[in-house]
Amino acid sequence: MRIDVQFADRVGIAHEILAVLARRNMNVVTVEVVTLEPGSSDVFIDIPELTEQLLPSLRSDFMHVPGVRGVKVVDVLPGARRRLHLDTLMAAMADPVMAVDAEGRVVAANAAAAMVADMTESELQGKTLRDLFGEAGLQDELLEGGFRAPAREVRLQGQPFLLEVTPVSEPIDSALGQTVGGVITLHAPRRLGGRIHALQHASGGFDSIIGEAEAIRALKARAARVAMVDAPLLIVGETGTGKELVAQACHATSPRGSAPFLALNCAALPENLAESELFGYVSGAFTGAQRGGKPGLIEMAEGGTVFLDEIGEMSLYLQAKLLRFLNDGKFRRIGSDREIKVNVRIISATHRNLRKMVADGSFREDLFYRLNVLQLEVPSLRERPDDILLLARHFIERACAQAQKPICRLNAQACAALVANSWPGNVRQLQNVVFRAITMTDQQILNASDLDLAEDSISTEESAQFQEAEDWEKTVARFERAVLERLYPQYPSSRKLASRLKTSHSMIANKLRKYGIPGSSR
Repeated sequence: MRIDVQFADRVGIAHEILAVLARRNMNVVTVEVVTLEPGSSDVFIDIPELTEQLLPSLRSDFMHVPGVRGVKVVDVLPGARRRLHLDTLMAAMADPVMAVDAEGRVVAANAAAAMVADMTESELQGKTLRDLFGEAGLQDELLEGGFRAPAREVRLQGQPFLLEVTPVSEPIDSALGQTVGGVITLHAPRRLGGRIHALQHASGGFDSIIGEAEAIRALKARAARVAMVDAPLLIVGETGTGKELVAQACHATSPRGSAPFLALNCAALPENLAESELFGYVSGAFTGAQRGGKPGLIEMAEGGTVFLDEIGEMSLYLQAKLLRFLNDGKFRRIGSDREIKVNVRIISATHRNLRKMVADGSFREDLFYRLNVLQLEVPSLRERPDDILLLARHFIERACAQAQKPICRLNAQACAALVANSWPGNVRQLQNVVFRAITMTDQQILNASDLDLAEDSISTEESAQFQEAEDWEKTVARFERAVLERLYPQYPSSRKLASRLKTSHSMIANKLRKYGIPGSSR
């Protein structure tokens, strides 16, 4: 039986409590003294010979000791409870964790650490970091630095892990206050990829794609079918149509949905950085490389999906390396001669005409056919006008929530302006227009002028037309006419329009007269 004797602190009282048991010739297995609050303590005692029949008389003897306040039965001693919770905590951790002493020897490890080390937990205890990782420099660095060191990559039984270390120190109020060891945590690349995925992407399937137009319904139906086929997928469509959202939905509803989805924008990074992000590198591969090396997205996405956005911007060198990976699932990190085999699905996307790029030699034909096993085409916003207001209201709710404002509404003129706009920037442009309007206005009813569509649309929409212009004067004239025709309905006088464009009233009046735009006499 285990008991808790509660008493007021005074010199010698714990000895007097134990003397009661000695007089009764009772064996004691464990004694723990715990101070829960100033001036009051508990002594927990494990007494195998104590029974329910003996407890009342023993309690009476204890209460005759000056300062004893009470005696109660407990199920387990605090130290044993702590050990049970710690063992359970260690066993529940999916990442390998090891506690090491000040000499770098393992004093405790969880089941995950024993599994990757290919030893039992008892066999692992007493091993040095040098024994486990085969790096004398690693152990020396940790010991000399007091177990304070940046994360680095190591190998255990041939497998790569990102090693993180946390120093274990004595309490600040201790006389020594020195580091007595550290806790080593090992993160496998796939686990890192899963955490990146969890931080960057909300889990959701095709319900996250907003739209009821026939074009978007057809896209969802086709995407649901190709999502289940474990083959490369190419998603094409104009900029801003939501190709990455479609890729995420395909991943989430595929058999790989529980594994990481990691994305790389091929247009956002120069060739060398894109290569290291995608394939990783080993220690010392290049100047500035992270010590110990770094896994790439392909390695961290093991079992999942890698999304290559703007694949048409990838260099010919990287195209060749990607083609090799698609052929056999193997790749080499930068600076390494060791091949790594992983199981990932490649989904790529582009707004460019890859067939035309193949014809002019800027994109590899063999890679095109490897990527284009399955294909989805995301419709532009112009092809789904029935969804414009649905999307706009969705973005209004999100923008108002972010700005901590009451939900705004669109009046009839604003709705008409949104539907009439050509949206060359597609859904992304619509989202930007709505967020800007919510940010810049205090009104709860949005009108057409709040949306400022002309400023957002002209340069993108007209640029393609201007490329067909015959000469400079005609190009300028076409641009002037487009600006005036678009803005005049919102600013229906030469003075208002001149104020909007920050120029002279007479110049605007002359331009309106020149292009025969209604209202030029005002």
